Amino acid sequence: MFCYKKAAEKNFKDDPEIFTSVKEIIENVRKEGDSALSFYSQKFGSAAMDSFRVPEEEIKKAYLEISNELRGAIEQAAYNIKNFALLQRDTIKPLLATETSRGIFLGHSVIPVDSCCCYVPGGNHPLFSTALMLVIPARTAGVKRVCAAVPPMAGSRLPHPATLAALKIAGANEVYAVGGAQAIAAFAYGTDSIAPVAMIVGPGNKYVTEAKRQVYGKVGIDFIAGPSEVMVIADEKADPAVIAADILAQSEHDVDAAGILITTSKEIAERVSAEVKEQLERLDAGDIAAGAWDKNGIIMIADSLEEAAEAANEIAPEHLEINTEEPDKLIPLLRNYGSLFIGEGSAEVFGDYVAGTNHTLPTMGAAKYTGGLSVMTFLKVCTFQRITDEGADLLAPVAEVMALNEGLPAHAGAARVRMKKRY
Repeated sequence: MFCYKKAAEKNFKDDPEIFTSVKEIIENVRKEGDSALSFYSQKFGSAAMDSFRVPEEEIKKAYLEISNELRGAIEQAAYNIKNFALLQRDTIKPLLATETSRGIFLGHSVIPVDSCCCYVPGGNHPLFSTALMLVIPARTAGVKRVCAAVPPMAGSRLPHPATLAALKIAGANEVYAVGGAQAIAAFAYGTDSIAPVAMIVGPGNKYVTEAKRQVYGKVGIDFIAGPSEVMVIADEKADPAVIAADILAQSEHDVDAAGILITTSKEIAERVSAEVKEQLERLDAGDIAAGAWDKNGIIMIADSLEEAAEAANEIAPEHLEINTEEPDKLIPLLRNYGSLFIGEGSAEVFGDYVAGTNHTLPTMGAAKYTGGLSVMTFLKVCTFQRITDEGADLLAPVAEVMALNEGLPAHAGAARVRMKKRY
C-alpha cells in the first residue's frame, strides 16, 4: 500500500476544557432549569426566551412559507425514509412463547422506548434532512412521544423554517427551540417546561457530543459521533470526476471531515487529485471543502482490491463507496462501515437525503462495533419466560447447585422452594 496523499496527523483526544465546560452547563440546567436555558440561549447568540416550545401555528406557518419545490423534495425524501423504516421494522418480530424443554417456555417482545429527543443541529446551515432521518424512524418504531430540539437562528427565537417544515412532515410531537449542551441536559433531566425523555439521538458539535457522553446512563443515546467521513474504493475503470465530486460533497460538511480514496490504479489517483483541485475552483463557497481536503484528504494506492478491502475494514468509514467494475465481488470482503454504496450510481449524497437509508452513522472507527441509527435504535428486545411445575423440577436442582457454588444460599433457596419433587 502506497500513500499518494497523506492527511495531517489527527488528535481527537478528550479535551478537558470541553469536558469541564459541558459539565458546568449540565449542572446549571439541572439546578436552574428554564432560567439556565434562557441564559445560555442569549449567551450563544439567540434571543432572550421564556418559552422554548415552538407553537404549532409557527410550525404550520413555516410549512407554508417554504417553496413548493423544497416542500415537495422534503415530502419525497420523507416517503422514502418511512418506507425503508417500515421494511426494517417488519424484520424484527416478536418471538412467541416457545417450549425449549419440558415446561420451559421462552420468548421475547419488541417494545419501543416511551420517549426520545431528536437533536437536529442548526450550525451554519439548516439540516432539515436530519430532522427526517431522526424523527421518522422513531415514529415508525412506535415511540409515543417524539421531541425535537433545534437551535434557533441567530438573533431569533425560532429555528429555520425549512427545519420546522421537515419536523411537521416527519411527525414530531413536540418541537423546542433550544440547542447545544444545554438542550441535551434539559431532555436528560427535565425542566419546568421540558419533560425528560428516555433516549437522545442525533449529531451535533463537540459540545453536544460531550453532553451526550456525560448524560449517557441517565438516558440512552444512539452513539458518540465525530467528523464525517467518506471512503471510495476504485479500480482503473472508475470515473475520476465522480469520485472527486463525492469527496468534495463530504468535505464541505466541516473542516474536520475526511475524504479518502483507495485505488488500485496510480492513474486514477493522479486524475482524482487533479479533478478535486479543478472542481474546487468551480465550487461556490468552497473554503470549507478545500480546507478539509488539504488537511484530511487521503489517497492510497493498493496492490489489489483485496488489500483495499482490508484497509477499509481497518479504517471502518462512515460511508463506504465501491466504485469498481465488479462491485459485488468486493462486498463479501467488507465488514466495517456505517453504510455501503454499491456501484457508481450509488452516490453518498443520495443516502444523505433521499434514497431512504439513514444518514446518522458511526464515525471514527465506531463502525467496527455498531451500525447506524435506524428504526431498531428505538426498539427494545425484551425476553420473557413462563415456567411450569414440570419445568421448575428440571431447572431447580441445576440452579441450586450453581447458586451454592457461587456462595449465594438465598438464590439456592429460591430455586429449591419451587421444587415439587423433593430431591
